[in-house]
Amino acid sequence: EKYMEFDLNNQGEIDLMSVKRMMEKLGAPKTHLELKKMIAEVTGGVSDTISYQDFVNVMLGKRSPVLKLVMMFEGKANESNPKRSGPPPERDIASLP
Repeated sequence: EKYMEFDLNNQGEIDLMSVKRMMEKLGAPKTHLELKKMIAEVTGGVSDTISYQDFVNVMLGKRSPVLKLVMMFEGKANESNPKRSGPPPERDIASLP
């Protein structure tokens, strides 16, 4: 789903502008040179676009800063339902069902 979200031209590849949009949305904007280096690292310098297979390899790889950013982004999306921490509030007999 994330891959399709950033495949802006619906051609099955994530290009430079799509990566730029993804990084901005994740709160980590990059320069064009940095984005080109990222794409070259992901594709092994073979392509100027990221294929689905390259995307999966990055997401499941051991060195996965992209995965960490996506997880951070997903965490921000779930902040509308914050989980309570600590012990539950005390209840009295009247509040029991």
